[in-house]
Amino acid sequence: MAKKILIVDDDESITEVIQIVLEGEGYEIEVSLDGGCIPDFPSNLPDLILLDILLQHKDGRKICRQLKSDPKTSHIPVIVLSAHSNTSQLADDCGADDFIEKPFDVDVLISTVEKYLPQNIEPSNLKEALG
Repeated sequence: MAKKILIVDDDESITEVIQIVLEGEGYEIEVSLDGGCIPDFPSNLPDLILLDILLQHKDGRKICRQLKSDPKTSHIPVIVLSAHSNTSQLADDCGADDFIEKPFDVDVLISTVEKYLPQNIEPSNLKEALG
C-alpha cells in the first residue's frame, strides 16, 4: 500500500512539481493549497506532511505546532518547506521533524521524504535499513 503524503503549499506550481516527483516514486499525494484541511483531518491520516511555512492566509509554524501538540497527529513527520533564509531555525522553533529549503533539489526532496517513509523495505532487510 502506497504511503500517503499531504502537501500544504499555496504555490500551485510547487505543489504540482512535488506531486509529480513523489507520485513517480510511488507515493499517494494529497494537496491542500491553504492548510484548511489540517484542523479536521479525515480518519485516513497522511503518513507525512510537507508544509510551507509562509502560506497566504495561515502561518505554517502555527499549523506545525498544532499538529505536534495533538496526540492524534503528533506522530506524523512534518517537513517544512521555506525560502526563508533561516529555514533550519524555523523548523526547530515549530517542532518540525525536518526542513527543505526552496528552491529545492529533487534528489534532496526524495531523500528527505525517504528518510521518514522508507520504500520497499522487506522484513529481511529491516535490520540493515535501520543500521
